[in-house]
Order: sequence, then C-alpha cells, then structure tokens
Amino acid sequence: MEIKQYLNIFKRWVWFLILGLIVGSGLGYFLSLRQAPVYQAESRFIILTAAPTSEFQMYFNYIDSAQLILTYMELLSADSTIEQASQELGFRISAGQAKAERVGETQFIRLVVKNNDPEKAAAIANGLVKILIEQNEELQSIRYVTTEQNLQNRISQAEQQIASIQQQINDMSTAYVQENLSEVTAQIDTLQNEINILENNIDEFNPYAMTDEEEAQMVEYQDQLDQLKPVLELYREIYTNLVVLGRGVEGGMSETTQLSQLQFTLDLFQQIYISSMASLESLQLSRAQSIPNVVQTEPAKVPSQPISPKPMHTAALAGVVGLLITGGLAFLIEYLDDTVKTPDEVKQLTGLPVIGYVSELQSRSKKKDQNGKYLFVSEQPRSAVTEALRSLRTNLEYSAVDHPAKTIAITSVNPEEGKSTIASNLALTIAQSGKKTLLLDADMRRPNVHSFFGIYNRVGLSDLLRNNLQFDQIVKPHGSSPNLHIITSGSLPPNPAELLGSKKMKTLLETFKQDFDMIIMDTSPMVVADPQILATRCDGVIFIVQPGMTRSNHLSSSIQQLEHINARILGIVFNRIPRRRNAYYNGYYYSYHYSKDKNEYFGQDNAGNENMSLKNGT
Repeated sequence: MEIKQYLNIFKRWVWFLILGLIVGSGLGYFLSLRQAPVYQAESRFIILTAAPTSEFQMYFNYIDSAQLILTYMELLSADSTIEQASQELGFRISAGQAKAERVGETQFIRLVVKNNDPEKAAAIANGLVKILIEQNEELQSIRYVTTEQNLQNRISQAEQQIASIQQQINDMSTAYVQENLSEVTAQIDTLQNEINILENNIDEFNPYAMTDEEEAQMVEYQDQLDQLKPVLELYREIYTNLVVLGRGVEGGMSETTQLSQLQFTLDLFQQIYISSMASLESLQLSRAQSIPNVVQTEPAKVPSQPISPKPMHTAALAGVVGLLITGGLAFLIEYLDDTVKTPDEVKQLTGLPVIGYVSELQSRSKKKDQNGKYLFVSEQPRSAVTEALRSLRTNLEYSAVDHPAKTIAITSVNPEEGKSTIASNLALTIAQSGKKTLLLDADMRRPNVHSFFGIYNRVGLSDLLRNNLQFDQIVKPHGSSPNLHIITSGSLPPNPAELLGSKKMKTLLETFKQDFDMIIMDTSPMVVADPQILATRCDGVIFIVQPGMTRSNHLSSSIQQLEHINARILGIVFNRIPRRRNAYYNGYYYSYHYSKDKNEYFGQDNAGNENMSLKNGT
C-alpha cells in the first residue's frame, strides 16, 4: 500500500484510536485511584568469607561464594524463615512481599519488601535479615558440635583426674589406683573407637576422584586423627604407670616411689588437659574462619512515599494499551474488510476509470416517501449531489466522442446500492441539458423508477414487449422537464430474462434510438442474468459501486462476466460516499460549499482553487 493509503486509513480510524486512548487512560487512572498504596523498604547485607591463602583456594572460594549467595537468597524466601519472622513480628508475612537480589557481581544482597503499611515494610526487612544472621550461625556450626563436645568432655575428665591425683598424692591407696585405672581404660577405649571411626571414614574416600567438598572433609578427618593419636599415647602411658603403681602398693612399694609415680601420672593428665585445650581453641578458630559472616550494612528505613499507585503513570500506560488494542482492532477490521473503498482499488481490480462521485445527502422535502426515493436534481438543484450528477453527465459526453453512447444501461453488483437513484437523477440531469431523454425501467424484478417520479406502474415495458399495449400508451412525460420521458417496468412477468432477450426488445431499442437523443436504462443487479442480456444491446454500461459495501471479489467477477460477452463498460460511479469521509476520497472529486450570503455553490479542485460558481441550479 502507498503512504497515501496508510494516511487515509489513519484518518478514517483516528477517532477510534483517540477513543481507545481516552478510555484506556481514564480507566487506568480510575482503577489506580482505587488501589491501596504500596510502600517499599530496602535493606542491604554482605556475606563475608574467609580470606584465601592461595590462588587455587581463591578460585574455589569465588565459586563457593556465588553458590552461597544464591543459597542465602533462597533461604530468605523459605517458609521456615517467613514463619519465624511472622511469629517474632506478630503479624502475618506472605512470601511474595520479600524479594532478594544480588547487587551486580558483588557479595552484597538487596532485600526489597513491599507492604501497604510503611512501618511493617521496614520491620519485615530488618526482621528477615536478623533471622538470617541467626540461622547462618546455627547452620554453619552444626558440623563442629560433636567434635567440640568431645573435647569439652575430655577437658572436664582431665580436670577431674588432675584434681583427684593431687588429692591422692597425700593419700595413696590401692583402691585409688584401681579406680583411676578403670577410668583410664575407659578413656583409652573411647579414644581408640574415635580413631578407628576416623580411619574408616578416611579409607572410604577415593583419592583419585574426590570433589572439593569431599577433599575438605577428608582434611578435617585427618586433622582430628592427628590430634587424637598423641592423646591416646598419653593415656596408655598413664595406664602403664597406674598398673606399675598398683603392683607397688600391693608389693610394699616405698612411699617415695609411689609419690614419684603419682606425680608422673599427674604430669600426663596435665599434658592431656593442655593438648585438649589447644585442640579446642584450634577447632574454634577453624570454625570462625570457615563460617561465612552475614553483616547488615544498611538497615531498612520507614519509607515516606508509596511506590504505587501512580495515577498519571498508570493512566499513560493504560492509554498506550488502549491505543494498541484499538489500533489492532482497526487493523484487523481493515484486513478482513474486502470491500472497495477507493478509486485506486477499482483501477487495480478492473482497470476501469471512476467517472462519477456521488455523496450521501438527506432530503429536506416532506414529500419524500419512507424508502428515501426522491429526485435530488429537482428537489435540491444546487446540492453537491446534483453537481456530481452534472459532472457525471459531462464525463459521459466526453468519454465517447468517437463512439457516442446513446443507450446506457445502469447496473450494480448487489441490490440496494443506489442504481435506480443514479439512473433517475442522471436521466433528469441529461434532460435538463436540452437532450430528449428516455428513462427506461428494465428491472422487471424489483422496479423502483416509478417511485422516484410518483407515477403508477400498472403498465410499462413488459406490457409493450408482450404486444398488449402501444408505445404511446405506456410512455409518460415528466411534468417539470418536457425533455424527459419515462417508461416504467409494468406488470412483473414470470420470465423477465426471456422478454429482455427477445427480438422485440432489440427492435424497440433501435426504435427508441431514432426517437430520443439519450436512453437511460435501470437494470437489475448482476446477481441475475438480465444486465448481461441488455449489455449486449446497449452502447455502454455504467457500474454503480457503494464504497465500503461492494465487495471486491463480487465487483471483479461481475466485470469479468460483462467483458466475457464483449460488453462496453463506460466506467464506475461511486455512490453514497459518506459526507464525513470526504477527506478519505479527497483528490477524486469536486467538493462543493454552499454560500448563504450569495445563495450559490462554489466548487474547488484538487489544489483548493475556486473554479466554478453555480447559481439558480445551472
């Protein structure tokens, strides 16, 4: 399509687009005002991990950090976290209110909370971060709890043993030795079991196919094993000394020797105590270094302004949506509409020129019948329609200079497209120019000519063809225009196609050509065969097309039917052009403007220059 066609489509639908814009904006603004205000609070926190000691560890720390950030983001939206926050804050929190997102490629996480209450929005954001910090410490310290508890028990037992030995240094007895011996034996068994479990765990790892997490776990098991083995050796020495001490007591060992043995055992327990304390401190240091630290850097503040609704912003977006919807509907209607609308389309479909443009015009006469059938030419001689018919008359005169068309058949593709209106008014216009004109109603199926002139249709062409009457008995002169003579269709026959195709019809037309300067025939639409029969016996055919109503495929098929029988088609007449769509058809016909002061019409050409003045209907 050309740019001009796009512009014409836009002009035709601009009111609908504006309506969609206004309705969409108004509806969006109204709905926005009815929405509850929504406030947004933001809090930021950072996840700090242990500093890497090598480039290899730095790479894996980067991978673990990215996974850890995603884990904490998921933890913030977990049901357990939301439920705990709801219990601590005292009101219900929905999962959709909080949303966590990473800030770029950093370790910062931004928590955004939306709520209808600004204070609740800030409280939710700060409460969720607080719960996350608590859960982080609890979750990360689980793997160190068992080892730390074992070390604490060992330290407590060593303290008890040290105190007991110090007490017994002054009070040596066989019962004391046996009691300590049983306790040391229990400690040895416990340590041996722990060492066996650690060695089994280490043996289960495949040194040639380990993940980073399995390698870290194996290193942790090996460190614990290295710490337990020296302690086991100390307990074994204590066991040996206690056995020796017990024998000494039973065999009468000297007091000096017993005290020496007890002192040596005390030193061993003190070494166990010191070693256990060192292991505990090392474990606590390792836990502190390996546990990621969550620190809230920006606590959420109570927002002062809601983020929604924004009536103007919503109205603008809704207006755009309304514009797009109406634009889509307009495009769909135009795409599905296969009717003829412009002369360019007629030329592309048929190759025929448009020789007349007749716009809509309502009658101001009280004599007009209910069907709206009246004569524009006589009732409104200075109307735009009358001038369009005069222009059509002129085009017919100059379109066939070499081969004048005296007999013209007027037809249309479908009924109710105004062919009878054009035929009656065109005949009267030609008669007003001084030519003796015959208006012949050859539509023997739905005749309408008699309705325009207010005459009876009891007798007419059908009676003349059946030899029931003579020409003088059926012809009716028009009172206000003596050059116009009318023959109505007469009584409706059962076989109109046979009558119109008879030799009598051909003879009558030849006779009429001799008696009249111009013969205008109103025929049936192309839905029947009558127009095709008459087209072969006329000098020319005029097609009446109603823009926006006549379908393009119907028009092209009708033209092809006439061309197939070698009918002479003079051109196309656009009828009932909507007056409010003159801009759509601008450039194809004259636009007339009435001047009340001068009682005349002025015509303008395509350039907008006045080129005629019409007075008194001339």
